[in-house]
Amino acid sequence: MLSNPTIRFATPADAELILRFIKGLAEYEHEADSVAATPALIRSQMEQPEPPFECLIAERDGEPAGFALFFRTYSTWTGRPGLYLEDFFVPERFRGHGVGKALFKKMAQLAIERGWARMEWAVLDWNHPAQEFYRARGAAAKDEWTVWRLDGDALAKVAHE
Repeated sequence: MLSNPTIRFATPADAELILRFIKGLAEYEHEADSVAATPALIRSQMEQPEPPFECLIAERDGEPAGFALFFRTYSTWTGRPGLYLEDFFVPERFRGHGVGKALFKKMAQLAIERGWARMEWAVLDWNHPAQEFYRARGAAAKDEWTVWRLDGDALAKVAHE
């Protein structure tokens, strides 16, 4: 029988573990070759006085079982910060055992404790298991909004216009 998962904040010493989870998520999303982050980069960012992200690690029976990497956003409409969930991943062998629920619950608790107005994230349109997970927790897709991105050469071009 598996124990209940424990949730803790990641530290700079977890940089390699975080990258393993990031790569696991990228592989699940069919983008395994897109990860450019390194343990050294993640570690150095986590050691900054104001790191650009926070990360929760789930453990079950002492073994890493999932992670949630997030950062603070701001809503001009609510006049309050929010939580943006950038990466959320539970390896297949831990799915269906409460790990994702525990991580998601902890993020919601953090948002409320900090006075943040909401949690937001993006989900690939083909990722129906994730969509069902979120719907089961009361989340709703914002289908009227489309995510846009400017990066790489296009970002540089705009910056130098």
